[in-house]
Amino acid sequence: MQKRFPSLSLSSYGIGWSTNKRIAIVALVVTVLLATAATVAWLSGNGNGRQGRDHAAPAPASSPSSSEAAAKPAAGSGSVPKPPQIAEPVTYAKAAAQMLWSYDTRSTSRDQQLAGMRAWMTNEPKYADWASVLGQVPDPVLWSRMADQDQNATASVTEGHYPSAFKQALADDPSAITKAYIYVVTVNGRQQIAWKKGGGGAEERAVTLAVQCRPNHDCALAAIAPSVTQ
Repeated sequence: MQKRFPSLSLSSYGIGWSTNKRIAIVALVVTVLLATAATVAWLSGNGNGRQGRDHAAPAPASSPSSSEAAAKPAAGSGSVPKPPQIAEPVTYAKAAAQMLWSYDTRSTSRDQQLAGMRAWMTNEPKYADWASVLGQVPDPVLWSRMADQDQNATASVTEGHYPSAFKQALADDPSAITKAYIYVVTVNGRQQIAWKKGGGGAEERAVTLAVQCRPNHDCALAAIAPSVTQ
């Protein structure tokens, strides 16, 4: 019988923001979102519709060390696409989600995966929560096991939108966005996973991203955000 290996999954590998990062980013977006984020759980995938359960559910990745979180991996980006030149938050968030849900261990090392993902981040350290993105990637041992089975995934995005809490808070205080120009966007889609000997399956995916889109600049990923009211 084909041995089943965990998949690279946003909803299952998230380690969450640190308190300081969450306050620094979410409070700068809109004060109301800070209260919302404090009362809801991180996206866990438990509420998502599941299909193709012929592969194992992902196991949590080990927490990254401080040195790994601070490092900037080199050696190219493998199959990870380069960040697009997009200035509209929802469109950028949809592209970022597709990137985060896609990988190919046949042609991409873990360091290359990290390097490719890091290129999508904002270059403003105050707002870049790299740890929330790093937490989506399996640890080196698990990545190696996945590579042994040629595990790979492609993704499609069905839609992206501003959560209602974000829209309401922005309507209540339009000037708040000008402090950091960070937008909260929820993206829904589907991930198709495959491995050796015809193994594979599919899962519905959902993720909420914090995207920075300053005027006259391309957007960049700031963090994987807390889930908020849809």
